[in-house]
Amino acid sequence: MDVMGDKATLLETGRFVQPADFSESTGDLSQPMDRDETGEAAEEARQRLAAQSGDVEAMSVLGALLLRRGDLDGAEPHLRAATAAGDRAAANNLGVLLHQRGYAEDAAGWWRIAAVAGSAAAAHALGRHHRERGDEPAAEYWLRQSAEQGHALGAYALADLLEHRGDTGAEQWMRIAAERGHREAAYRLARALDRRLVPEGDVGDDHGAGAEAEQWYRQAAARGHRRAALHLGAILERRGALKEAGRWYLTSAKDGEARAACALGFLLRDAGDTESAAVWWLRAAQDGDGNAANALGALHAERGEPQTAERWYRAAMDAGDDNGAYNLGLLCAEQGRTAQAEQWYRRAAYAGHREAANALAILLLQGGDTAGAEPWFSKAAEAGSVDAAFNLGILFAGRGEEAVALRWYERAAAAGHTEAALQVGIARLRDGDEAEAERHLRCAAGGGSAEAAYRLATVLDARRPPVPAHSLGEPVHTEKSECEEWYERAASQGHRRAQVRVGMLAAARGDVVEAARWYREAAEAGSRNGAFNLGLLLAREGSDPEAAVWWARAADAGHGRAALRLALVYARRGELAEGQRWADRAVALGPAEVAERAARLRDALREELSA
Repeated sequence: MDVMGDKATLLETGRFVQPADFSESTGDLSQPMDRDETGEAAEEARQRLAAQSGDVEAMSVLGALLLRRGDLDGAEPHLRAATAAGDRAAANNLGVLLHQRGYAEDAAGWWRIAAVAGSAAAAHALGRHHRERGDEPAAEYWLRQSAEQGHALGAYALADLLEHRGDTGAEQWMRIAAERGHREAAYRLARALDRRLVPEGDVGDDHGAGAEAEQWYRQAAARGHRRAALHLGAILERRGALKEAGRWYLTSAKDGEARAACALGFLLRDAGDTESAAVWWLRAAQDGDGNAANALGALHAERGEPQTAERWYRAAMDAGDDNGAYNLGLLCAEQGRTAQAEQWYRRAAYAGHREAANALAILLLQGGDTAGAEPWFSKAAEAGSVDAAFNLGILFAGRGEEAVALRWYERAAAAGHTEAALQVGIARLRDGDEAEAERHLRCAAGGGSAEAAYRLATVLDARRPPVPAHSLGEPVHTEKSECEEWYERAASQGHRRAQVRVGMLAAARGDVVEAARWYREAAEAGSRNGAFNLGLLLAREGSDPEAAVWWARAADAGHGRAALRLALVYARRGELAEGQRWADRAVALGPAEVAERAARLRDALREELSA
């Protein structure tokens, strides 16, 4: 078709009926844009009178009004009349009308006429038409024409085409479309900026590309983009702005985004509102969100409702969430249904669930199948399971393969596993690498390991200069050393040797009350050294009967010195037979110097008894 009229005479009139905002990246050319209908009836009557009098612009406007309403039969004659008179807006709208009727090629012809005449909207529609038919060069040409004229939809469609081809110019046009208010462009630009942030922790930070991504998420979310609202909520949640995060999650969830409903549920749960959390999880789970179904399963499991929990775990599994099978395994294991637990662990493990692979290996190991457990531990560890790497260390250490065990311990320790760091620290101490040992012991102790805190304290203790001895009861005002602080941390966690050592340090400072407290705590927990030292402390304070009670407990637990002390106590009391009995026990328990002294005492008591 030939272009009607001179381009210079086809002025912009605002009468274009444009395709809808392709909010989810594709769009539909058949849908005209919505428009405020206030006063439309009066406007229609006025335009109809003008059109009847031959006003071309009125014909175009009237046709656009009827097209928006869906009255294609009423709109077509007016649009054709205005098009024939050279109105490019009418030519574009006639193309929209024909496209809605299913005459795509005829529509493209009219769009071409309007586009050549300078219509950005028609150029966009024509570009989309060519892309749908696989003619990308023609599509790019017309979309570029539209975009360069400032058309937001054209800029977005061009960016989408270029991105599909891997063209670096895509981001420039996506940014232009976003700046012109296209919400999907703003969202996709934000996603591109997010993916560019390699360090995961930087996502959502207030600097660099993270801050810019957040800006575009905000723009898209403010325009009703539910996934943008979801991502904005996640950024704010990571930052700790929980109230604002909750508002965006709520906005997204109300618009039907299941992931936002699930995230809102977790936010509410963490705030202590479990009931409201369950409501949103239910909504998300019913929309097919596996994570929400798992959360509901865990909630019912905590409430002691295993059957309901199992139903939701199965729903999560049906939604494609491998955690569902893993959680079913955990549930069965807790109920003692080992065979079913193994079945579900295997299902999740074969799907690549690393913690399920680790749990399966543990289950096999507990059943005595070491050969079957090892490959699952290895698979889980290679997939990034820290616990599996630690368990492999235990497995190889049990076989005496210390070098291999250490490699796995080091791998787990590097990922923050407390007990693995302890094992590495112990190994480095054996090798004489005190600096490396201290580093790992500090990591493990900082992670809450009482044994690591104790061993770290012993390393630091060995470096301290000798402390002057003090008489018991003498007040001493000295600050606690770092090693004593670590001893106390381990002691407060119930470490018996640390409790004894803290007691000894307190006694060295002259703090009898504190020393007695720690000795007693260790002794009552079963420490024979604690019982022996408590006995010494009580004896020095003149409480011999009570001291004998604690020495008896220590001796019964195998403490040779305590047995020797009891032998001396009974000898002094004149209870020679009882003294001899404890002396015999001390000889048997040792160590060598104790056994030697006890033997001399025993012989002396025997002579006394036979005299």
